[in-house]
Amino acid sequence: MVGSTSTAAPLWPLAVYFLGVLILLAGMMILPFLLGPRHRDPQTGQQFESGIKSTGSARVRWNIKYYLVAMFFVIFDLESVFLVAWAVAARELGWPGYFEALIFVGVLLLSLAYLWKVGALEWGTERRRGAALRISRPVVSPLEEKTIWGSGEPTNRG
Repeated sequence: MVGSTSTAAPLWPLAVYFLGVLILLAGMMILPFLLGPRHRDPQTGQQFESGIKSTGSARVRWNIKYYLVAMFFVIFDLESVFLVAWAVAARELGWPGYFEALIFVGVLLLSLAYLWKVGALEWGTERRRGAALRISRPVVSPLEEKTIWGSGEPTNRG
C-alpha cells in the first residue's frame, strides 16, 4: 500500500527501557557479590542490639488486634485523602459532589459503627456470646512462656 500512513508508535524506546532495567537489575545483583566482605568470622552471624546480646526468639506472636488497628488506620486515613481531594475541587463539583461526599462519609461512619458494635475497637476485654468479660493476653508458645514467666515448666494460663 503506497499511500498509507502508520499511526503505530515505534517500539524501540520500550526495548531500550527494558534493556536498561535488565542491566540495572544485573548490576544490583552482581556488584554486592563482587564488592561485599569476604571474611567469615563466627561473630559475624551473631545478632546484638546496641551492644546487648539477644535473648529468646525473635518470633514473638502478637495479638491480632495490633494488625486490625493498623488496617483500620489505613482505611480511615485513606478517607481523609479522599476528603481533601474533594475539598480542593468542591466549587467545581457543586451540590452533586457535596452529596456524593456525604454518602462517602456516611458509608464510612456506618462501617465504623459496625466495627464498634462487633467489638473490634475494644482492647482490654473480649466479648464472648453473653459470657462474662475477661482480660485478654497475647498468645505465646510454651517455649516462649517459659522465657516470659520464668518457670521451668510451661503453665496453662487461660
